[in-house]
Amino acid sequence: MLRDYFHKRPHLTYIMPAMLILGILTFIPTLFLYGLSLTNYELGYPDFKFVGLDNFVRLFSGRDAEFWYSMRISIGFMIIVTVAELLLGFWLAVLLDREFKLKPLVFACLIVPIAMTPSITGQIWKLMLNAENGVVNYLLHFFGGKVIWLSAENAYLSTILVDIWQNTPFVALIIYAGMRSLPSEPYEAAAIDGANRAQIFRYVTLPLLLPMILLAVVFRAIDSLKTFDIPYSLTQGGPGSTTEFLSMHVYRLGFAQTGWVGRSAAVSVVLLVLITVISWLLIRAYRKGVENRG
Repeated sequence: MLRDYFHKRPHLTYIMPAMLILGILTFIPTLFLYGLSLTNYELGYPDFKFVGLDNFVRLFSGRDAEFWYSMRISIGFMIIVTVAELLLGFWLAVLLDREFKLKPLVFACLIVPIAMTPSITGQIWKLMLNAENGVVNYLLHFFGGKVIWLSAENAYLSTILVDIWQNTPFVALIIYAGMRSLPSEPYEAAAIDGANRAQIFRYVTLPLLLPMILLAVVFRAIDSLKTFDIPYSLTQGGPGSTTEFLSMHVYRLGFAQTGWVGRSAAVSVVLLVLITVISWLLIRAYRKGVENRG
């Protein structure tokens, strides 16, 4: 019976090894995470006990104000950078959707931020945003201004700006690729019907580009919600807890300061569930967009 099943689906023979490896690397650590979240395990202390849902009750009963602060700034960060990168990326894609002499050079410049690892990006921008010796304040000096970029008041904004700088080209290239693959027939029909450029953009280009726009939103929303590298290398979650996103909160609880691995695992489970729900909603919207386009 099993042989007949694989005989009817020959593609499974080729992808099954990869599925097994990915399954082992995914499900076993996830089950281990769920198990840890139900204990009071502390780093360095071998004796621990099963506490059931106590860690989750602590989170959702309001006793852990730091968790809710991290949740709030993480969701705010996700919304802000996703919207900003989508708007700026769309604008760049529109500008690139034409021929000009330096177009290859512009593409090369756009690829540079994408190719850089987020941790290196954070380190470079940490030097550039230095209040005393940074190049950003050096340039602002000519206009009579100076900003303490990594202070408690501006660290959150600085993290947002660095993320936008690195990931906007990624969104722009996705939308640009979508623009270059659009069929010409709808534009010809719209021109024959007498539609102007604004009407063509609104009623032809945007609906056709909707799947690519939603794809960019899926990638950026998921990635920004679990961001760690840039805030860690830029501010280490500070000053104080100004940029302590959920991923940073997990790291601080479990490894950096307290060693409360059980509570850290509970926060990780909440973050995993949150990412899963948001991913499901966005992917569902993307599939609807593809079906509508088809």
